[in-house]
Amino acid sequence: MTTSTAALDDEGTREPADGIGDPADSAAAAPVGRDRTLRGAALLATLIALPITLLVAVLAFTKLTPDTPAAAPTPSATAARVQSTAPVEMAAPALVARPATLCRALLSQLPTSIRDLAQRPVTAGPEQNAAYGDPALTVACGGTEPTFPSTDEVWTVNRVCWHLAEETEAAVLTTVDRETLITVRVPREYEQPLQWVSPISSTIVASVPSGGAIPSGCQR
Repeated sequence: MTTSTAALDDEGTREPADGIGDPADSAAAAPVGRDRTLRGAALLATLIALPITLLVAVLAFTKLTPDTPAAAPTPSATAARVQSTAPVEMAAPALVARPATLCRALLSQLPTSIRDLAQRPVTAGPEQNAAYGDPALTVACGGTEPTFPSTDEVWTVNRVCWHLAEETEAAVLTTVDRETLITVRVPREYEQPLQWVSPISSTIVASVPSGGAIPSGCQR
């Protein structure tokens, strides 16, 4: 009679009596242990790498982001001055031949804008009147020479001599060294009125000859 050397384990599986398992069973169990170890190591590496990745991303974002946000542009910097395009009411007194010729020459050469003020139509005398912006800066050619005290200051701007009179709503500049009078009214809203006549002065020099009794204060 042959005696069996194997015994049943608790689950009913036949186990060798000497307690030595089948090598095939050990080989099958080994990969499972290694897989669990590898998964554990991978999970640990992920848990360590994730905070580092987040920290690097935060530092990069902070470096690329300006410390102080750029100031929003003011409306004056982004938008052109809102201006009416309606005709500006101006008088047009009759001119004799010589002033009429000089005024037509002046008006034909005036710029289409003065600084940021666009030219507007006028109600009368486009051959002797011009207007710019809103409120309107006006240029009138011809008329009667103004009288003012000899002690008043005169100002030379681009080789044209101007007398400046301050009124409630505007600064009134009149030429005092030209054959024909040119009057420029600069509304109070526009500061430093002498700066506004600079481009007009250049056109006057090119189209209206000097003449008349030139005040001693005018620089030639």
